[in-house]
Amino acid sequence: MNYERLEPDKKDILLIDDMADNLRVLSSLLTREGYNVRKALNWQMALTACQTVLPDLILLDIMMPEVDGYEVCQRLKAWDMTANIPVIFISALDDVFDKIKAFQVGGVDYITKPFELQEVLVRVQNQLALRAAQLEVIKLNIELEERVKQRTWELENALHKLQDEVASRQQLQSKLLDLALHDSLTGLANRVLFIRRVEKALNRAKQNSDYQFALLYLDCDRFKVVNDSLGHLVGDELLLAIAHRLKISLRENDTLARLGGDEFGILLEDPTNMNMVLEVAENILQQLSLPFKLTRYEVFMNASIGIAWGNKEYDIPEYLLRDADTAMYRAKALGRARYHVFDPIMYQEAIQLLELENDLRRAVARQEFIVYYQPIVSLYTGKIAGFEALVRWKHPLRGLIPPSDFIPVAEETGLISDINTWVLQSACQQLHLWENHPEITQPITMSVNLSARMFSQPNLIAQIDEILYETKVNPENLELEITESVIMENIHAVKTILQQLQERRIKLVMDDFGTGYSSLSYLHSFPLSALKIDKSFVKRMQENQEDMGLVPAMIGIADSMGMRTIAEGVETREQLDQLRSLNCEFAQGFLFSQPIEQQSVIHLLTKAPQW
Repeated sequence: MNYERLEPDKKDILLIDDMADNLRVLSSLLTREGYNVRKALNWQMALTACQTVLPDLILLDIMMPEVDGYEVCQRLKAWDMTANIPVIFISALDDVFDKIKAFQVGGVDYITKPFELQEVLVRVQNQLALRAAQLEVIKLNIELEERVKQRTWELENALHKLQDEVASRQQLQSKLLDLALHDSLTGLANRVLFIRRVEKALNRAKQNSDYQFALLYLDCDRFKVVNDSLGHLVGDELLLAIAHRLKISLRENDTLARLGGDEFGILLEDPTNMNMVLEVAENILQQLSLPFKLTRYEVFMNASIGIAWGNKEYDIPEYLLRDADTAMYRAKALGRARYHVFDPIMYQEAIQLLELENDLRRAVARQEFIVYYQPIVSLYTGKIAGFEALVRWKHPLRGLIPPSDFIPVAEETGLISDINTWVLQSACQQLHLWENHPEITQPITMSVNLSARMFSQPNLIAQIDEILYETKVNPENLELEITESVIMENIHAVKTILQQLQERRIKLVMDDFGTGYSSLSYLHSFPLSALKIDKSFVKRMQENQEDMGLVPAMIGIADSMGMRTIAEGVETREQLDQLRSLNCEFAQGFLFSQPIEQQSVIHLLTKAPQW
């Protein structure tokens, strides 16, 4: 077995992946950075490569035929020659249990596909530096032991030097331990240290019945949008800002950890009761709801929090972390920007959620939905200019179910596309009836929300064309509302679709403007005719004088781009007067009317007062 290298000055990296494209991309990146790179498509090739020359670092894929990445790692760790070579997993698997398993079989790091090349490079550099430091420690230990053996008779004279050597080794080991147990970006405890702290708390709870603790699992909502739109440097700056706000929300004896990506873990030690834990969660949500003023951008961020109460019945800390993670995902399913407490009865809730999903599938087949219409008022004329179509579910047993109770399930299951298509069809049919009604003399617009799921359908334009043809509606009176997230998730594809809709004379409206993360520079690139100001800004306009500048700024942005502005959630006369003074063109909200059924629209149009 030959372990001599052709280029001894270069670090040797072995790539193990059955996908040739992945090997090519990573090999090109690492070779440019001055590394010697070898590639293996399977376990046998990897073994041969290691028998030829021992690598300094191994990048390993999980999903491979015959022998998967976990088994390859176990075999490498079982062989003395390769047992100490660091292994970084690179995989499309993103489940927490896949990551835990990767670390259990001996991995030192885990990178999720699709990966950022710069991130891979930094992690490779970190692991090689860590490995070099470990080898240096081993080398120092060996040298120290040899000197002790050879110079025992000089012990009295060499004692001072020996103490310096030991101190140096301890300092280096301390640095290595700190590096291994802390997140390199935020400096917080990492997953390994966090699990150790949870395990310590669990053991303490088993020994002392008076001791209590709680676990919070926090995930930032839609953080990926920031990275995709503004870049990873801005994303890192935002993570540091989030970590700072979390720190100031906790006590000194609590543990805050970055578990990976945009996920954070919090261990609350000795809380008085559950109410105290909930107060901490509410305070965190409040802190994160405030805008983040970064170097070049101001962004808004929310989080979903799962809470698990410490229970001495847990066998291992990972189970406690799992339950907190489960509660966090429940919080996301319930609408994000909230917390949820794990409880054993969540199993029953899961059954009920499954029943709701099954009922929803039947509702789509049976068309158990109805459309309500909320008027949109022109602030110039005081008259109704149009309506927004809002879907409701008429459940055969539970009665009228609001969108907030079933739209998240519809989004998660993919049923939202069928529901969205049905609402668009129904709204267009109703619009055609209004266009031809003898008592309605002025033009009426119809606004319909389009889900992000709709834009992933290859036949979206064909579906809209068919609806326009069947209902014979005037497309100039149809307004389709989209959110900023729709644009940011696939900019080029969405831009093409929006241009096709514009060619059909359909108006396009940006909904919930100001609550997303997209850059204003994108707005002018899309054929939008109006911006909808989210009701949260309308509400804060009156409650907080410091936020007064937001609504005028939004109206100014729209005006500069030749777009109309529509304010949502107008509930008071004072809000109406303020919006009118700011030259906002349209508004909707309970001040004018709640969403009504279609049979009440004619009466409202003919009898409604002018506002």
